[in-house]
Amino acid sequence: MSGFRTLDDIDVKGKRVLLRVDLNVPMDNGRVSDTTRLQRIAKTIIELSEAGGKVIILAHFGRPKGPDPKDSLKPVAAALGYVVKHHVEFAPDCVGPIAEQAVAGLKNGEILCLENTRFHPGEEKNDPAFVAQLAKLGDIWVNDAFSCAHRAHASTEGLGRVLPAYAGRTMEAELDALGKALEQPVHPVIAIVGGSKVSTKIDLLENLVSKVDALVIGGGMANTFLHAQGVDVGKSLCEKDLATTALRILVKANSTNCAIILPVDAVVAEKFEANAPSHAYGLDAIPANGMILDVGPQSIKRIDAAIDDAATLVWNGPLGAFEMSPFDRGTVQAAKYAAARTKTGKLVSVAGGGDTVAALNHAGVGSDFTYVSTAGGAFLEWMEGKPLPGVEVLRVR
Repeated sequence: MSGFRTLDDIDVKGKRVLLRVDLNVPMDNGRVSDTTRLQRIAKTIIELSEAGGKVIILAHFGRPKGPDPKDSLKPVAAALGYVVKHHVEFAPDCVGPIAEQAVAGLKNGEILCLENTRFHPGEEKNDPAFVAQLAKLGDIWVNDAFSCAHRAHASTEGLGRVLPAYAGRTMEAELDALGKALEQPVHPVIAIVGGSKVSTKIDLLENLVSKVDALVIGGGMANTFLHAQGVDVGKSLCEKDLATTALRILVKANSTNCAIILPVDAVVAEKFEANAPSHAYGLDAIPANGMILDVGPQSIKRIDAAIDDAATLVWNGPLGAFEMSPFDRGTVQAAKYAAARTKTGKLVSVAGGGDTVAALNHAGVGSDFTYVSTAGGAFLEWMEGKPLPGVEVLRVR
């Protein structure tokens, strides 16, 4: 991977490797209920261990305001051991004598998980003194937590300024996929952006219209664009105060030759609940008491045609209220169509964001896209064109 230092550039045998990962996993009654993130980082941990490195894991959990037993990483470390099929030691602090003693006792190939970095205020402040305490424990720093890379914290960015810094395999795969999606994509490029509100994705939309050939706008945010163009959207979710912003984005898209694809029909119901009676309407016939909850059948055909024309797809956000049947139909059909194109080698498809991952898994195609990012904020900021501190520090200077 050009431009970044990776594990291919270092011999870790005998070295203390401070490995920043994302262990912010869902818990249920003190047990990890979803090991997806653990499985993603397993490759890096196993590679470092088998290469003879002393693997020292750094991570946060939750948003504690100081040491708190409910936010301890101890049960997560135990679950990680099962995933990597290797004993994972645990130290009840991440700095100071306790951590130093645990690190000193490590043999080549052994794995140690340190306690929640956010138990110390210096973590989120990126305090140089706290960075120095962490740096004492390692010889090199490996960042494998893309999902935390938008935060300039001590363990996600600060360490990269005081220790030799490298991208782990998960970070490397993420950067490679994202590069293929927007930085060096094969054109034509289509982006699908959904979700409820334009206000949360203004920067994203303004960045995309200058980079992609076509932009599909769905979900509740599409209603704001329709309203801005004079469509009566009834009682649908709509940020009417952002009509001027929507029109500005449409003008910018026109100037950059980016085709904007908005719904041409919609599935409408009077109640926002699962299996509520619904009907597909043209945009000129949306009932005054109706709510748009999904794109209509003609819109789905139009989106499929746009996917047909594309060589690269970037997806963030569902096209409708996918959590409720039958308003998941547009998202599911588009996802399945994109997955089928990907499996035949005709499309490079990259998706990310919490709702997006859930929607693709709901459609049963999460594993059929070229790459699905589990990162939320970091994926969104990358799509917005913003530099990510935890990535920038890994660049070859």
